[in-house]
Amino acid sequence: MRTRHFLKQILVSGLGMVLLASGSGQAATTTTYDPAAWKADYAQLKSVLEKEYANLAWFGSVEGGSDLPGLDRRTQAALATARTDDEARLALTQFVSGFHDGHFSVLPTLTPATTPPLTVSRQAFNPNDPVSTCAGLGFLPSSAIAFSMPLEGLPGFKLRFDGMTSVYRAGIATTTAGVKIGVIRIQNFRMRAFPGACTLAWANLARDQKPITSESVRDAAYKLWFDAFRDEMDVLRADGASVILVDVGNNSGGDDTGDYFPRMLTDKAVKSASLRVVASPTGVQYLNESIRDIDEALADKLSPAAHDAFVEARAYYAHAEDQVAASACDMSWVWRERRHYPAIACTRTVAAGYAGGYSAGLPKGIYGDKSAWLSLPSEIEDRWGAWTGPVYVLTDGKSYSSAEMFTAVVQDNHIGKTVGQKTGGDGCGFMVEAEPVTLTHSRLRLRIPNCMRIRADGRDEVAGISPDLPILPTEGEDDRQRAERMLETIASDAANRH
Repeated sequence: MRTRHFLKQILVSGLGMVLLASGSGQAATTTTYDPAAWKADYAQLKSVLEKEYANLAWFGSVEGGSDLPGLDRRTQAALATARTDDEARLALTQFVSGFHDGHFSVLPTLTPATTPPLTVSRQAFNPNDPVSTCAGLGFLPSSAIAFSMPLEGLPGFKLRFDGMTSVYRAGIATTTAGVKIGVIRIQNFRMRAFPGACTLAWANLARDQKPITSESVRDAAYKLWFDAFRDEMDVLRADGASVILVDVGNNSGGDDTGDYFPRMLTDKAVKSASLRVVASPTGVQYLNESIRDIDEALADKLSPAAHDAFVEARAYYAHAEDQVAASACDMSWVWRERRHYPAIACTRTVAAGYAGGYSAGLPKGIYGDKSAWLSLPSEIEDRWGAWTGPVYVLTDGKSYSSAEMFTAVVQDNHIGKTVGQKTGGDGCGFMVEAEPVTLTHSRLRLRIPNCMRIRADGRDEVAGISPDLPILPTEGEDDRQRAERMLETIASDAANRH
């Protein structure tokens, strides 16, 4: 089960940017500019969005902040005046970027293959070489390990874990008033972005004389990834930290674990965000996968209470699948008018439970080891409540996707406060892997998000998460001064909470 869910929401870095390729790979398939063909591509793109884009109603709304009728008019005008393929291509890529949704993006155009792809075997697993083998297994630091603000250079900061020989980068910042703030960095919500999780887990297996295989290393690294978060916070607490600051600035996203970590920062019940998927065959694929998972669990030995819960969950997903056809409404109005989101009767999406599964959250131990099949964060329930003091989350304009998932759960469940700058605004992204859309003439390839997470106040998470305590760059202030101002702001706010 875990493997399937980790395929969800796997994101690439830099999702806040439209990805464009250069060179001959971007050339249109004809040598003569054909304006009618480009206009047909644009019509095709809008038609696909109306059927497959989970966030279209949100961006078509007043609350979504995007003027889609205006964007459509500008795009049509740009295509009408375009005289080359490059100008027409620019019009379409600017249309895509006009949504300000990093998951909705242009992918590099693929050059036609002239020979079959090479056959490449995987690197051999070497039980005597943890560094190279962990890298071969995909444990690579794909995001910056350093804090997103230059805390290391402040006079009151002491680095306790470097994030290279340890799993996370963490340290203690002491303010001018003597408040000790423990800072721990999550640079990505994807285990393989933390090489230390693999090499340290490998060392533990060797110490305990346990078999070292690719499967045992991955499982041990997965466990250690969460254990280290708890253990490093324990060290910060022992060093006198009374406040924890979790740094997810410049975090491009990852997977569903953005919904796990908030529960380690409180001993109170936590709710996952509501989930909706697009009312199309893509959404049906997710609902079918959920039903298959439940059927697998029902085939196992369950307590009567667990059996009833899984039967209820199955009925829920089956009903949602039945609602797909009824939810397939005409969305072309978004190019003509803007509506208020609460008044939109049909968004061409269907309710699909919660970000963590069927349940918004379960009590510890309620269904034993089967709980995680209904609520993924239950997988680490033995680590919940590792910290119960004041919590702050540092975000910036490059905090995307699963980092927004984490931040929104912390904010919506009143676990702590967010500080810094508004997140980039990517939201859910993908609950199933879907082939990119390729436009007929230009061969432009596009990723189109198929899910949305709804916050406690009804907003789409793609709108971004605004900080409770804004720390914006100011004139005459360098990054170190801004970092110090952030710490002083947190210390003052924490003091006022008592």
